[in-house]
Formats: sequence, C-alpha cells, structure tokens
Amino acid sequence: MIGCLFSRASVPAPGISYRRIVARLSLVFIFLIAAKFFGSEETDKAKSVTFAKSSESLRQKSHEVQCPLDYHTERVTFPKCLTGRCGRYVMDEVVRQDEAQHLLRIAQSGLKHGGSSGGASILDLHSGALSFETKFINIYKIADVFTQEDFDVYKRVKNKIHSAIATSFNMQPEALYLTKPTFFSRMNSREAKTVHDEYWHVHIDKETYGSFHYTSLLYLSNYGSDFSGGRFVFVDRAANVTVEPRMGRVSFFTSGSEHPHFVERVESGTRYAITISFTCDPNKAISDPILPSEGQS
Repeated sequence: MIGCLFSRASVPAPGISYRRIVARLSLVFIFLIAAKFFGSEETDKAKSVTFAKSSESLRQKSHEVQCPLDYHTERVTFPKCLTGRCGRYVMDEVVRQDEAQHLLRIAQSGLKHGGSSGGASILDLHSGALSFETKFINIYKIADVFTQEDFDVYKRVKNKIHSAIATSFNMQPEALYLTKPTFFSRMNSREAKTVHDEYWHVHIDKETYGSFHYTSLLYLSNYGSDFSGGRFVFVDRAANVTVEPRMGRVSFFTSGSEHPHFVERVESGTRYAITISFTCDPNKAISDPILPSEGQS
C-alpha cells in the first residue's frame, strides 16, 4: 500500500505542488500509524493469560492489585477488615477432595428438584432458593433433601475459606462475616432464557451485591474433563487473566472495582461451583444455614 502511494506521488498531476503532495503523504502516514496503534490496542484487549491451570496443583498463588479510592474510604469504617491490600489468590490445598465431593453431591441432590430452563441454575442453602424453569422456588417446601452432615460439611468448608482469606489479607478473623448471597451454581451450554442465565457479562461484585468485600469460589468440577469453556476471567487492563476450575480449588479476591470479571460461556458439559461471600459490615452478616427441622421453613 505504501509503495503504491509513493509511486503515484512520484509523478505529480499538473497544478499540484510538491508541498501539497508531502502534506497528503503526511496525512497518510498519520493514518497508518494511528491504525497500527489502535489495532494493537484491540489485540492487547483480546490477550489472555492463564493465572491457574486445571492441570497444576497450587498450594498458593497470588497477585496484588491497586486498591480503588472507594476502598480507602471504607477503610475508615472497617479498619480491622480492610487492611490496605487488594488482590487475588488461588489455593488447591484449603479444602480436601472428600469435602469437595460431598459438596458436589449436595448441589446435585438439590438441583435435581429444579433447574433453570436456561444455562445457569442456583441453589442457596440459607434461603432455600432453587432455580426452577424461569423462576425460583423454596426447596425446603418441596423436598426433604439434606442431612445434618451436609450442613456440617458446608460449615466446615466455609470456615476453612474464611480462615484462608483472613490470613492472606492479614486481618482479624472476627472482623470478617459471611454475607448473602452464598450459593451453589450449575452451568451448562443451554441457551439463556432469562437475565439470570446470562452469567458471561463483565461485572463487579461490590456493585452487583453491595455487601461483598471478599468473594470466594470453590470449584466442584474440572475444566477440560467435566466441561469446556466456563473459565473464570479477570478483566485486567493489560490482558484477560483466567482461572481454570479444578475440583476442590479455592479462588478468592477483593470484591471492588479493582476486579471486574466474568465467566466464559460453557461450551459443553456441566460446571459446578459454590460462591461463598464475605463482608466487613456486621449489619450485613448472615448465620450458617440450618435444617428446616431446627427452625427453618
């Protein structure tokens, strides 16, 4: 393209000065440079790097990021919980495999009584909320599904993740509280039927849920063998940073605008996980779930 422009410019048309030719060529070069610059920017946006592969077992992997301004504003209110560090962690040794398998059975047992018409279903042991076609129902009103052992395992795993977050961010454990929503999720490749099925949009947990300060995910299936697609993606400025789910893998991060993220669409198979959320605000804390026979209905 440049060669053609030069060859045409080498024989000026009558009445056109060399100064005008140079000016036009200058504009062409500016256009080409701009196209190259913006083209590479788009390429950079599409870049993806893997933070944690499903094929590797990680005792701990972390990455610190800059905290946003609103985080520092909240530190005045919650100094024992917001310690001035923002970042993300992946750990594969916090939860035992038998515990993860038990939680998977809980999810499967509950979700078989419902399930979304689209590609994303949820089960919340705290409220009993269960996806059912295009709405939600209360599983505790339709089935006697769970045992005390199920709730004991749930609580034990939650406590392990709570401890891991408190230790990693150097906070006082009693300053961190469980909050809602905390739920099991099942994702597959079905076409979305409602907005609740569209899990692939970029979002920020603190803006979506309000109460979140720390988000954790425990994966209950394996990327590459149980499903394809469905990776967790942090949207960083330089590149998208992916976490590949692995059975028993715990991933947690600060929930503010420093961590926009999404989940890729599941292409095949079924992806299971549990989101366990934490807050610094005691007014937004929730208790551990209990069996209906012990007071929940």
